[in-house]
Amino acid sequence: QVQLVESGGGLVQAGGSLRLSCAASGRTFGMGWFRQAPGKEREFVAAISWSGGNADYVDSVRGRFTISRDTAKNTLDLRMNSLKPEDTAVYYCAAAYNFGTTTRVSTQTTDYGYWGQGTQVTVSS
Repeated sequence: QVQLVESGGGLVQAGGSLRLSCAASGRTFGMGWFRQAPGKEREFVAAISWSGGNADYVDSVRGRFTISRDTAKNTLDLRMNSLKPEDTAVYYCAAAYNFGTTTRVSTQTTDYGYWGQGTQVTVSS
């Protein structure tokens, strides 16, 4: 069983930065961040492989957001720079199923079996 707890959300002006963190208990493999804005479906934001050596991003955040993990501490971070009002959403940390590889980057919600409770990020214009 994996439990995930996010922190670091808040209110920031456009162009600002935030850092989200996720503390995991239990064994984790690939991990990712998703977000859900009001009235919209949950969407992929960023993901990182079990080894931490591979990562992927949705095009809208590529170059602005950076995902990283500390496997020793079992934590996951998302550094968000140059934030835009359209980044406003509840952000969820997720832990993927074990696919038996250290390099897989999972971008589909169906690849994930464990989810945090979410943290609100609001970007004002």
